[in-house]
Amino acid sequence: MTMTYEPFTPAGSDEQRRYDGRRRAEEPPPAADGRWGDRAADQGRPAPPPADPWAEPPRGARDQSGAGRDEPARGGRDQQAHGWEEPSRGVPAQHPRQWEEPARGWDEPAPAPRRQRVEGAPPAPHWEPAAPLPQQRHTGEQPAWHTGLSSAIEPDPVPQTVSKAGRVKPLVIGVVTLLLLVAGWQAYRIEGMSRHNQDLASVLSAEQTRTDRLEKQLAGVFDPEAVSSGVLPSVFRVRAGGFTGTAFAVGKKASGNQTNLFTNYHVVAETWTDGGRKVSLERGSTRISATIVKVDKGKDLALLRANQRIAGLGTSTGQVKPGQQVVVVGAPLGLDDSVTTGVISAYRPNDQDGPTVQFDAPINPGNSGGPVVNANEQVVGVATAKAKDAEGIGLAIPIKTACDTFDVC
Repeated sequence: MTMTYEPFTPAGSDEQRRYDGRRRAEEPPPAADGRWGDRAADQGRPAPPPADPWAEPPRGARDQSGAGRDEPARGGRDQQAHGWEEPSRGVPAQHPRQWEEPARGWDEPAPAPRRQRVEGAPPAPHWEPAAPLPQQRHTGEQPAWHTGLSSAIEPDPVPQTVSKAGRVKPLVIGVVTLLLLVAGWQAYRIEGMSRHNQDLASVLSAEQTRTDRLEKQLAGVFDPEAVSSGVLPSVFRVRAGGFTGTAFAVGKKASGNQTNLFTNYHVVAETWTDGGRKVSLERGSTRISATIVKVDKGKDLALLRANQRIAGLGTSTGQVKPGQQVVVVGAPLGLDDSVTTGVISAYRPNDQDGPTVQFDAPINPGNSGGPVVNANEQVVGVATAKAKDAEGIGLAIPIKTACDTFDVC
């Protein structure tokens, strides 16, 4: 609330100490003789103008009721006749009364330093009220400079920053995981491609072998070595009494893990006539016991059965053609695993002994009962005889006749 203030009373008046409790906002300029301007009333000079009722009252003054502690106004007078002296801060005043600095409020600015009036010194300057200190936010506690405690001014909150390491670590883990997944997928793909390439290489190799073989066949190339290597394990020298000849495994497997073999009747005729049934199959150091199961004297064929599993040869039921290349395997003169080559000379279906295959491959006694094989390792006939006093004329019974006779192919 703003109040109207009265001017200071003249010096020496009983009302000097009783003023409105506040210092005047402005002091009158000092007189020429160095005394303060409020002594003008004692010297007959006009009194200073009244104080501005809207001026800021000085701190430390009391109100009009006289309550509160007396505080001398800055730059005021002493009751002495001589001029006022304002003691500087830290220097005791010359007035018999010790003035006390009033306690400041926490939001009041520090008072301006007092000046001491020295006799004969020039007049004191005109003082303006000190500007208030900037307002600070109050939290309900005394500031540190007033209470001597720690500052109660609320500090501004410090923004919490997320650590860069905390943000980078999940990112690095994610990148590493992604790289591991990509590497695993690539390794899986490479392994799959490797297996696929191996399978493809195997297929290509098999196809290449087959292609080469077909090319040779189409070109009319005959490979006796390949045919012989595929046929020889199934061909044996047969010993029946005092006669030797040739027998070969053919057709499907017999019952009880047994093997069917074809040969000529004239090879086992002595044993069969004597009532014997046992013959011996020989190949190198191998000896296999066999039994004569059936014979056909008119067609000169005999069926043997061995008590051991032997790979059988395939048969060609088609009619042979002249010029077709063949391999004859047997044991001429008892020499097992012998191979000769030639061609089909003719096919004679109307011979008196039945259909006959003529070929030019050399044969000798002991070749009887041996297989005549084409380029596809298929049996086309059973070698039976040769012309006397002639070369290159051999005769064979068609394999179809043998198969139909014993029904084992």
